[in-house]
Amino acid sequence: MEIRVLRYFLTVVREESITKASEVLHITQPTLSRQLAQMEEEIGVRLFDRGTRKIKLTNEGILLRRRAEEILQLVDKTEKELIEQEEQVEGRISIGCGEIASVQLLPELFQTFHQKYPRVNFDIFTATADLVKDQMDKGLLDLGLLLEPVDMEKYDFVRFDMKERWVVLMPPDSPLAAKEVITAGDLAKLPLILPRRMQVQSELASWFGDYYKNLNVLFTSNLSTNSAIMVNQGLAYSLVIEGAVPFWDSSKIAYRPLYPELTATSVLAWKRGQPFSLVASKFIEYAKCFLGMDKA
Repeated sequence: MEIRVLRYFLTVVREESITKASEVLHITQPTLSRQLAQMEEEIGVRLFDRGTRKIKLTNEGILLRRRAEEILQLVDKTEKELIEQEEQVEGRISIGCGEIASVQLLPELFQTFHQKYPRVNFDIFTATADLVKDQMDKGLLDLGLLLEPVDMEKYDFVRFDMKERWVVLMPPDSPLAAKEVITAGDLAKLPLILPRRMQVQSELASWFGDYYKNLNVLFTSNLSTNSAIMVNQGLAYSLVIEGAVPFWDSSKIAYRPLYPELTATSVLAWKRGQPFSLVASKFIEYAKCFLGMDKA
C-alpha cells in the first residue's frame, strides 16, 4: 500500500467523487480508478459503494480512512523532522494536555524556550490522559501533560508539584452553592456527571465510599467544558478537576471543592526510547532542567 495511493484515496473521500478528485490531483479519471481498484485488490476488501452518484465508504473504507489520516499525519511529521535535523533548531513541538491547573506552568516554559530558540512554535492538543497517551504512542505527539493516576511504565516524566483539586460544578442558584464544601452525602441522590476515565472513576469510588454503588450517574464526560454545558442547563452536577474552571463565567457556573479534599498530581511525560526530532529532544532536555528532574 503506497503513501501516494493513500493520498489519492483520501482525496476521493473528501471530494465524494472520482471525477472531482482526479481534477484536484491532476491525473486522469481512468488512472485514478485503476489505482483505487488495485489497492482494493491488494488488501482484499471493497472500500467504496459505487452504486450512487456520490462515493460512499464501506465499513472497511471508513476504517482505512481513519488509519490513512493517522499514517499520513505521521509521514508528514517525520518528513519535517528529518529536514529539521539538518537545519538550525526550528520546528514545532506538539504537546497534549487536559483541562488541568498544571497547564498554568507551561507558559513560562514555552516562553523561555522560545526566547532561546525563536524559530520554534508549539501545538497544543487538548484531551484526556488516555487519548494523549494513545497519540504519544503513535508518534503524533511529542509530550503529554497527564493527570494521574496513569500507567507510566513506558514513559519518562517530570512530576509537577501543583495539586489538582477535585470540585463539583453546579448552577449558581443551586442549594449546594450555599455550602463551602461538598460531601459524598450531599451528592448521594443527585444526578451526576463523572469523568470517563476508568482509573479516575476508581479514585472517585474510593472517595464516595459506600455511597458509590447507588449513585445516580446520568452522564460520563471526557472533558469538563462539555459537562459544564449540561450543568448550566440543570441536567446534573459534574465532578471535575478544577483546572480551567476559575476562568469561566461565574454567573453561569459555580463550583465547590470536595470534602474530604480530593487531589491529584500531573506529570509531563514523553515516550521512553522513542526517536525525537532535534527540536523535541532539545525541549525535553530543557524541560527536565526547567522543572527539576529530581521531581520524577
